Amino acid sequence: MTTDIGIDKTLEKPKKTPKQRILSVLKTALLYGVIFLVIYSVVNWWRQPVMPADPQLQLMDYQGQPVDLAELSRQQPTLIYFWGTWCSVCSVTSPTINRLAATNDHAVITIAVQSGSNQELRSYLDQHQFGFTTINDQEGDIFADWQGQVTPSYVVLENGKMTQGLTGIQPLWSLKLRLWLASVF
Repeated sequence: MTTDIGIDKTLEKPKKTPKQRILSVLKTALLYGVIFLVIYSVVNWWRQPVMPADPQLQLMDYQGQPVDLAELSRQQPTLIYFWGTWCSVCSVTSPTINRLAATNDHAVITIAVQSGSNQELRSYLDQHQFGFTTINDQEGDIFADWQGQVTPSYVVLENGKMTQGLTGIQPLWSLKLRLWLASVF
């Protein structure tokens, strides 16, 4: 004998309050943010340039002027920026590098990887109004020496030694912070 007294035996989840929903969304966003930062850091570490055991630090810019990276980096931390005229991401990062170089607060040397002849490079720099010091790595040998994998790539030199390496889009504040940290530590 069964009796049906009209009791609904399904369990309903209690509804979340708006505050609980916001906290849940924030926790999820924070979790995904941390995961992204960890993955980004690992990939950046893996792809960063590596200083050669015996690096060539006395170079010539595309105009034939000597550039002594070792000497520059003894005076202050020096940012080396590997880029290419053919690199679409570099078209976003190069204006930032130009602004950093224009302040004259930091030594900035750029290395144009496989970007054509000196005349083609000059034309590109003039067209984009870039005033930074540029070494033309026509064959990509310098970049290969540093085991560069992607452009843009950055190296911070202090006293002739690499202190930091990174890749990808970097905001101006990040580059300034890295140069400041190299000078402090």
